[in-house]
Amino acid sequence: MQWTLVVPLKPLARAKSRLSDAADDAVRPGLALAFAQDTVAAALACPAVRDVAVVTDDELAGRELAALGARIVPDSPGAGLNAALAHAEAVVRTAEPERPVAALNADLPALRPAELARVLDAAAEFPRAFLADAATTGTTLLAAGPGAELLPAFGTDSRTRHRASGAVELLLDAVDSVRQDVDTGDDLRAALTLGVGPRTAAAAARLLIPGQ
Repeated sequence: MQWTLVVPLKPLARAKSRLSDAADDAVRPGLALAFAQDTVAAALACPAVRDVAVVTDDELAGRELAALGARIVPDSPGAGLNAALAHAEAVVRTAEPERPVAALNADLPALRPAELARVLDAAAEFPRAFLADAATTGTTLLAAGPGAELLPAFGTDSRTRHRASGAVELLLDAVDSVRQDVDTGDDLRAALTLGVGPRTAAAAARLLIPGQ
């Protein structure tokens, strides 16, 4: 089974505010873009991924991610993360209603194609499935197979909410790169330890991160 991934990305100027302990206001937009570029590049290199649709209204991010091969879907609802994902799901399924779709965070700079393939292959066994983040409270991937709606419930404590919605939690080991999203300086240090993509590595090299 090959999947279409939908990747949400808020305007870069408003992205990654919780990274203020590691990056100032002038640096965070570029860092958020680097995270998204490395995430999308790794996703497109995954054999289980047919294509990637990024839902964003940020013009710079749209240009840069389209150059990598992503499809750009405008965030026409403008009503937050879950509305953006539901909109993108509807757009990508217009031509192929039975297309399996998975929502993937845009801040997985250590993402490895082989690990993503393991997660998507496991998700294919269920109508809906999700992977918890490294902090064990959030979600980094939510998958909906043919005929199933995505029904995203991202946000605070999304692991509990996705489980309550009937999605199956994927209890996989050795997929750390798919779990390690980046919201804080500690998250970034953890991602750097795993090994990030080239754009994030270049951006992070300009930061003074204690313990890096």
